[in-house]
Amino acid sequence: MNFEHMAGKDCGRVRLFALSTCIWCKKTKEYLSSQGVAFDFIYVDQLKGEERAEAIAEVKKYNPNLSFPTLVVGERCIVGLKEKEIREALGL
Repeated sequence: MNFEHMAGKDCGRVRLFALSTCIWCKKTKEYLSSQGVAFDFIYVDQLKGEERAEAIAEVKKYNPNLSFPTLVVGERCIVGLKEKEIREALGL
């Protein structure tokens, strides 16, 4: 999968699985940027074929409901924009 990288402070492996049309996904991405955190993100709805299937399988490992945004910090999964949980997971 080809994640896009947002530069910032290294807080470990931070990956955001999002939909390009989802307002909560956009707000989560903006929140991470506002905290100055480095993270990788991918818009699952813009993927095709095998890459899309791979992304969906990855999200389901952490979030069986396949809802978005799905944020994975290390091995911890946070579904939705939950600022307090995100800060704790990132050690902010």
